[in-house]
Amino acid sequence: MNTKYQLILPLLAAGLILTGCDKKTEVKEAAVVKNSITVGRSEPVGVPVNVDMALAKTGEGLYNQNCVFCHQPDAIGKPGFAPSLTNKEFLSVASNKFLMGTIRDGRPGTGMPPFSHLGRSQVEAIVAYLRSHAKLPDVSASVDAQPESHGDPRLGELWFHQICSTCHGTYGDGYSAGSTGTAIGKAGFLNKVTDGFIRYTVIKGRTNTRMLGFKGPEAMANLTDAEIEDIIAYLRTEPSKS
Repeated sequence: MNTKYQLILPLLAAGLILTGCDKKTEVKEAAVVKNSITVGRSEPVGVPVNVDMALAKTGEGLYNQNCVFCHQPDAIGKPGFAPSLTNKEFLSVASNKFLMGTIRDGRPGTGMPPFSHLGRSQVEAIVAYLRSHAKLPDVSASVDAQPESHGDPRLGELWFHQICSTCHGTYGDGYSAGSTGTAIGKAGFLNKVTDGFIRYTVIKGRTNTRMLGFKGPEAMANLTDAEIEDIIAYLRTEPSKS
């Protein structure tokens, strides 16, 4: 065989092998991206809610001394004033860490003041009281373990203003802007929730509130997975700077 062809053939073979490897890599990378979204969409695993009822009883007294004026009896909330803390979807997705941190630190820029003066034990009692209203399994650990969003915040801003701002305000300022929805655009909220928490809430909504689900044919708006990820990415830019 001609020496020239003897040199070329191995190079061609190597090129074909490398091309095949590149395509395999592309397919594998695409699968990883697709899987990261699929994992976020899978039904979260819930665990039974166990409540120390003696502690919850103590928490009920503390709740009535400190929280009832805004969140109403049985923590049912008041539209446009204070959210429900016993909504079944909320209690299912909110971790004890989230609840305790919110009670302790409040929500700057909203009507929710900090209650750090109560101390850890009393805050734990209030959380136990709220948990005593749970009707669904606790999915918080599963939801918080979901992957972070890698959506496009520029598209998310478009979806937010078209869909979310009608209840949560132009910049997610919530009640302070005269909106019926909570302040989801402020750091006090965004610093305490995971992308999974936001994702789950957008998909599932909150029964007996104006926050209905946004996924599926029966939803307020049948958002695609990508559009939900875009909205989460936009929220992470903290649309409200006030």
